[in-house]
Amino acid sequence: QVQLVESGGGLVQAGGSLRLSCAASGRTFSIYGMGWFRQAPGKEREFVGGINRSGTNTLYADSVKGRFTISRDNAKNTVALQMNSLKPEDTAVYYCAAGSRAVAGPSQSDYGYWGQGTQVTVSS
Repeated sequence: QVQLVESGGGLVQAGGSLRLSCAASGRTFSIYGMGWFRQAPGKEREFVGGINRSGTNTLYADSVKGRFTISRDNAKNTVALQMNSLKPEDTAVYYCAAGSRAVAGPSQSDYGYWGQGTQVTVSS
């Protein structure tokens, strides 16, 4: 069992930055690939990015590539999502997720644990 809690969401103007954090407790954090997903109103939840167990490889959705960065600290059981150059279309509830696969990819079925989400609102 892994419990995930996101924090850091809020309201920001377009072009601004936010840093989301996800704190994990329970089983050994380092065995999980970690992903970030988001769900905008009226839309399906979508993959934002993922990071492998050791933190040496990351994968991003095309829509955020070059603007968002995922990192993790296995000693502190945390994973972060640094979001720069935010756009109104980035407005969504953001979720972190933990999966047992080594590669943290876009398939939601690969993730067995999810946080409760944190709201990010980008104003124009």
